[in-house]
Amino acid sequence: MTSPRFPTITYMADTTAELADTNSSSPDDASTDEVVAPTMAHRVSGVIAAGVALGAAELLSGVFERIPSLVESVGQAVINLSPAPMVRFGISAFGTNDKPALAIGIVVISLLLGGMLGAATAKRRMVAPVALGAFALVGLAAAVYDTLTSGGWAIPACLAAVAAGTATLWWLLAAAELRASTDIPAAVAAEGRRRFVLGSAAGLGAAVAFPVIGRQLSNRFSVESARADVELATTAAPQAAAVAVAVDPASDIEGLSTLYTSNSSFYRIDTAFTTPQVDPATWTLKIEGAVDQEVEITFDELVSMATTEADVTLSCVSNRVGGGLVGNAQWLGVPLTDLLDEAGVQPEGNQIFSRSVDGWTCGFPTSLAYDGRSALVAVGMNGEPLPVAHGFPARLVIAGLYGYVSATKWLERITLTDWDSNDGYWIPRGWSKEGPIKTQARIDTASQRSGTDIVSVAGVAWAPTRGISKVELSFDQGPWVETELGPALSEETWRQWWYDWTGAIGSHEVRVRATDGTGAVQTSEVQQPAPNGATGNHEVQFSYNA
Repeated sequence: MTSPRFPTITYMADTTAELADTNSSSPDDASTDEVVAPTMAHRVSGVIAAGVALGAAELLSGVFERIPSLVESVGQAVINLSPAPMVRFGISAFGTNDKPALAIGIVVISLLLGGMLGAATAKRRMVAPVALGAFALVGLAAAVYDTLTSGGWAIPACLAAVAAGTATLWWLLAAAELRASTDIPAAVAAEGRRRFVLGSAAGLGAAVAFPVIGRQLSNRFSVESARADVELATTAAPQAAAVAVAVDPASDIEGLSTLYTSNSSFYRIDTAFTTPQVDPATWTLKIEGAVDQEVEITFDELVSMATTEADVTLSCVSNRVGGGLVGNAQWLGVPLTDLLDEAGVQPEGNQIFSRSVDGWTCGFPTSLAYDGRSALVAVGMNGEPLPVAHGFPARLVIAGLYGYVSATKWLERITLTDWDSNDGYWIPRGWSKEGPIKTQARIDTASQRSGTDIVSVAGVAWAPTRGISKVELSFDQGPWVETELGPALSEETWRQWWYDWTGAIGSHEVRVRATDGTGAVQTSEVQQPAPNGATGNHEVQFSYNA
């Protein structure tokens, strides 16, 4: 005769005592070779147990600063180890929401695996700690791989996840077996049902509450308070910008991008699954490599030197034609050349290779820092210290280059090296070694003004370091007509443009193209973002009514 999966109940008048006997037996008594058909209760138990396991690890991470989040570590490992096509798909499909989408995906997959675990544990109880232990090892390996964490500190989170998940699953499965049994008194089965419902509700509540509480507690470790204490140099805004804002005739066109993109609206694309929290009190910037002398600068020293402001439009190479991965801001910082000159660049140092605190790297020709374009180690953005999400305490801002070769956030190291010795993060993943920003124009709005027969078509165009000299529209494949242009902050920023159109009632299409300051017209040839930036003319449909 085979042994029962869960403890046998001795039927007595006092069903409470029976239940106490049932739940006090050792888990080791539950091993069996009996074939058990998985039920929905088994799967639900596994899903809840997986949620409790994840939540327990997140709660512990929130209580103790050095204990990493296993979800975050796994997410970072997925980003770093994913093939380039998968990364491009994530950015294309989710844009600036790629990290939340990945986190949701990790949690959903974990819960689905939990459902399978519940069904397997119903057959053999020791499956739970073994399988959860294997999952915990994956989280531990990811934490060790993560440059922002101390891998050994993930062990308590792993143990908490295994213990909480196993205990929850064993308890729920015991209650599920009681509720489903047909050969015990009805009162005992009813008590089993009650326990399963209440236990499931409690487990579900814990699975939701633990990570929420953990997230709230982890806010204690944010560097926002240190950022708020930073006092930047008070310099007058560039005259061109002040005049442009004062006379901006496009400011009342609904839907048109503003001259400056707010910090909260500025796009963010990077490989950091979570925003690095860098303490400015201990941060330093090192300049090394092919230099006469290594230089190390503290944050206070950098801030005291940061008196140069520049209006610069940045764009992500993953931005599709007409996309929103582009923004314009006023940056405050130290000219990169000032720091390089202090170190003394040697002839073989023809690549500026920079590294973030999270290990991300990129590089661009040293000559570009000296060709007159704005090239800053920035500490301020739109009149305030850099937002943490945009690189606090310091980042690189290089006009005219896509971010993947230049815009290192959470900057910690600049190495002068030769061009062929080092490749940035994205180069082995199939992107071009050099990444000049291509001329682009975008239609922000094409809508009929209320109460009029006028359709306002408006947008922005950019060709950093070359400027924009003309923007043209073509309606319904017709001839190109020139638009009005807004003020130019500089050759390194976008320009607003607009056009008032009237025509036949019905549906229409409009496409746009820009001409840069050298006279070169934006190409109409369609190219995807990889390997060095998208091309083509942005086109939208609109309706016109009398």
